[in-house]
Amino acid sequence: MDEITTIQDVLEELDNIITESIRTNSRIGLFAYIYRRTTFEIASEIALNHFEDNRRMERLDVAFACLYLDAYKGYKNNEKVSASWAYAFDQVDRPLTIVQHILLGMNAHINLDLALAASTVMHGQDIHDIENDFNKVNDILYQITNELQERLGRVSPLMFMLDLMGKNKDEKLINFSMRKARQQSWNSAKRLWSLEEEEESIRARDRIDRMVLLLSKHIKSPKSLTIWLFLKIIQAFEKSEVGVVISNLKAD
Repeated sequence: MDEITTIQDVLEELDNIITESIRTNSRIGLFAYIYRRTTFEIASEIALNHFEDNRRMERLDVAFACLYLDAYKGYKNNEKVSASWAYAFDQVDRPLTIVQHILLGMNAHINLDLALAASTVMHGQDIHDIENDFNKVNDILYQITNELQERLGRVSPLMFMLDLMGKNKDEKLINFSMRKARQQSWNSAKRLWSLEEEEESIRARDRIDRMVLLLSKHIKSPKSLTIWLFLKIIQAFEKSEVGVVISNLKAD
């Protein structure tokens, strides 16, 4: 993997993962596609100078993406990666719904990687200087929630059952979950940023990783029997070929 210094580099690497996933029919490509879509949106906002510090935002986005790309490369090469990413990658061949595969990636990336990236990029500076731009991303994610919901409905025809479980507030529930995850990530970023001793930072990072892993296990195996049954029914009617799924997700 060549050195990644720009968001364009990130997009190209994500395209490579998606292409490889289609070739091998690997569900790793499901999160990679969603991540590429959101990264493209962030890149567009940066190009329009919509952040307080657009150069810093690109540095954060690149640092953030590299944590995922490094985890992907490490896992493929049988190297040690974070527990939450190892768990997410381990599930790619399990009979889970498309949404579950995506959420496993989002959980590891937002709840762990984002905190690490923000604390690293703001090392030696006041982390609160980036808070407004950090939170602005929530608004961008909210804007594309409906689009992603519609696209997922093309490959998961019983997605409407999630609306029933959410009392027809599925979009709000997804947005709330995303906002909650990013708020937790911000809190974790501040904690990591405040630590000066390397050993203390490593212990804090490992604690975060363990908490994220517990949530990943809940995403895979919900405690509610009703939700578990709904997910099994949804999964039974979904498209299974990764290439077909991604093609439908990308189609306008």
